[in-house]
Amino acid sequence: MDAGLKMGAVGLLVSDFIMSFMWVWSGVLIKIFVYKILGLGHEPSGEVIKCALLIINMFFFTFLAKSTKGGAYNPLTVLAGAISGNFSRFLFGVGARIPAQVIGSISGVRLLMDTFPEVGLGPRLNVDIHRGALTEGFLTFAIITISLGLTTKIPGSFFMKTWISSVSKLTLHILGSDLTGGCMNPASVMGWAYARGDHITKEHLLVYWLAPMEATLLAVWIFKLVVRPIKEEKASMKSKSE
Repeated sequence: MDAGLKMGAVGLLVSDFIMSFMWVWSGVLIKIFVYKILGLGHEPSGEVIKCALLIINMFFFTFLAKSTKGGAYNPLTVLAGAISGNFSRFLFGVGARIPAQVIGSISGVRLLMDTFPEVGLGPRLNVDIHRGALTEGFLTFAIITISLGLTTKIPGSFFMKTWISSVSKLTLHILGSDLTGGCMNPASVMGWAYARGDHITKEHLLVYWLAPMEATLLAVWIFKLVVRPIKEEKASMKSKSE
């Protein structure tokens, strides 16, 4: 690997760490702003403002990802890209980038709890382990499928793709929030679970790691099997007609 590639790899790891650190902070700061500073509690107006801020927040992180040329705060994003690339990319994603995101999330949560002890202990599993795994798996499958579809259907439209992706993530999060937290982000959940000391339990590993990763693999496989051949066939037909 030449010097340029090494610097690019190091830059991605640093970006992943910082973005994961910032991601766990952003969600908590939005809640503190709405519930404590504005004093809106769980009133309808407070929920509307919180949702609007969460969407703006996702726009900001999408801009960061673009600015850092691939930085990410979610292991599932890295996994989806890694399994679509070559073996060295897969090893780098799974062996280096995902651990950097986990460490960033854990560091962010530890500092959060030292700074704001009242923030609680993060998302918890409120149903049995099998229902929780199905919930996180379904939510992950849906958002990965949407993300892959956006790259195909609306190329080049940053605002439109980010808007659809953000609203979809928020909707899926709300649907799963009472069951598993609707996280769809193993690194973020790992940060809170590590703070609670239950990061190596069967419930955590199965619901928040295994199920989402299997759903990601399934979504990418189905996309390659169904959507990409259709796209290539349309492109081929277009070139022949020209």
